[in-house]
Amino acid sequence: MKTAILMMAHGSRIAEANDAAREVAAMVQEMTGFEIVEVSFRELHEPNIQQGIDTCVARGAERILLMPYFLFMGAHVQHDLPEEIEEAKKRHPSLVMEMGGHLGVHRKLAEIEAERIGESIKRLGWN
Repeated sequence: MKTAILMMAHGSRIAEANDAAREVAAMVQEMTGFEIVEVSFRELHEPNIQQGIDTCVARGAERILLMPYFLFMGAHVQHDLPEEIEEAKKRHPSLVMEMGGHLGVHRKLAEIEAERIGESIKRLGWN
């Protein structure tokens, strides 16, 4: 059964923010080896989540793991994203779709923040 990964990000009017999500998706694809890794956006940018699901199906996906690229457990993660999945199930009743976990609290995120703090301290000359 061909599996796709669909990263669901918030979306931004700022193109660089959306491009960053695509860059992360490319890294995820490289790290995981999944053939189909797509990005979709909840608001403000396309492809929207329904279009992202349709793209995965068009690429041959028989099941999709929908990954919230959200830091916190907010309304989008709790309500909006599951509603998007339910809406897509009406169009693709035989497609297996499950939602994975959001980013949340993780030591690796703290490591990244500590790295960014170090970079900023150095750039500011506050050593």
